[in-house]
Amino acid sequence: MAKLTLDDLRRMRGEKQKAMEMRDSSNKDVQVIVGMGTCGIAAGAKDTYAALIDTLSAKGMTNVLVRQTGCMGLCHSEPTVEVVVPGMPTVIYGHVDAATAKDIVEKHIVGHGLIEGKILDKPSIDIVKNA
Repeated sequence: MAKLTLDDLRRMRGEKQKAMEMRDSSNKDVQVIVGMGTCGIAAGAKDTYAALIDTLSAKGMTNVLVRQTGCMGLCHSEPTVEVVVPGMPTVIYGHVDAATAKDIVEKHIVGHGLIEGKILDKPSIDIVKNA
């Protein structure tokens, strides 16, 4: 194994600090909650979580709080992700892989649209029209 230089350590610290800032709730108006119970982890929730963090970091989005929770009770649809965006209904997506995680960021959070075919808990149509 190659020895780490001081610059390597500083770079690693900077990367980890960015990831930790996404868990800080101050000045965040959007929440993304990933179900990380044993069922979620077994279904790939760690990859989903990483894809969300990577996509948000690549876009430079600092207003999104990404956090974990235990089992959401939807084990048959893991990994599950709940998205809370101001002015939109709260939505829970199921079977969220890395590609869907990227869509959540781009289409739901940025584009303010819903991702059909992945919604588990969809609000009634009258709420969606008014949001």
